[in-house]
Amino acid sequence: MTVRVLVADDQDLVRTGLSMILDAQPDIEVVGQAADGHAAVELARRLHPDVCLVDIRMPIMNGLDATRALAAVPHAPSVIVVTTFDRDEYVIDAIAAGARGFLLKRCSGRELVESVRRVAGGDSILSPEVTGAV
Repeated sequence: MTVRVLVADDQDLVRTGLSMILDAQPDIEVVGQAADGHAAVELARRLHPDVCLVDIRMPIMNGLDATRALAAVPHAPSVIVVTTFDRDEYVIDAIAAGARGFLLKRCSGRELVESVRRVAGGDSILSPEVTGAV
């Protein structure tokens, strides 16, 4: 089974980097990229990803609002919030919004890939640095 992923981040370099890491895996395909939460939701409606990586701080629609909106999409994808901010309220808000995972951008490529696989398989994941928030 190939895991279909959508990457949403307002920084082009981050979107490209995450996509390159994931596309290098034989069982993962990046099907789309979005620069804001609204575009991510619209792409998810059309592309039917299994997993969406969503940054918290984005223009037009932030990642928390996008996570809530993605939960209402037919064939709703699992969401992993990927951010530089390890504030407890972000972790709690992301989980309350329906995210299945919370990763910090300082994670390794291996951790990113494994997290996508685990969430696609039905698990939930948290970066070890933020587990105290929950």
